[in-house]
Amino acid sequence: MATATKSKKKSTTAVRPLHDKIIVRRDEAQSQTESGIFLPESSKDRPKTGVIEAVGDGKLNTDTGERIPLTVTQGDRVIFSSYAGTEIKLDGDELLIMSEDEILAIID
Repeated sequence: MATATKSKKKSTTAVRPLHDKIIVRRDEAQSQTESGIFLPESSKDRPKTGVIEAVGDGKLNTDTGERIPLTVTQGDRVIFSSYAGTEIKLDGDELLIMSEDEILAIID
């Protein structure tokens, strides 16, 4: 289970997702269990939650040529599937680029 996100430092590289793609900063993995046992790196689960850093301009409707806006916005905390997205590293930050379809829920 994840509890906190990485620091909010701004990346010097500007990345803008296209169409229905979003960029997510994955939450940090827990390093200690609720009972106080410290976990080694090899046994930590990769969190399936994170914060949306950037969103694309929406999917293109091929019939009308208009953009269909995304239902998620920048700053939303989301839950996504285990193998969602493509991992990228920008300025030392690990981020995920994924489709909006890979988002399972928004955490309120």
